[in-house]
Amino acid sequence: MTIPFEKIKARLLANPKVKAEYEALAPEFEIAAELLRARLRAGLSQAELAARMRTSQSTIARLESGQTLPSTKTLLRYAEATGSKFQVRLSAA
Repeated sequence: MTIPFEKIKARLLANPKVKAEYEALAPEFEIAAELLRARLRAGLSQAELAARMRTSQSTIARLESGQTLPSTKTLLRYAEATGSKFQVRLSAA
């Protein structure tokens, strides 16, 4: 029997320590999700994007999974390769 991801997630996040760690990683996962959205908008595969950026597909996969936090230089290259505009924004909490 398969348990839906959302049910597992809810069960894990009921633990205050797990929830705190999950929330601490939210900004990094937000960056990863934005990178993925930019690539999909551009209609590119990871391999095609990697070729445009002169890097490997595995590097793109690490960026999009949140395993690697990109530098500003990498974000600029990613934006250029996907035809996106790179912006940094800080908003009131």
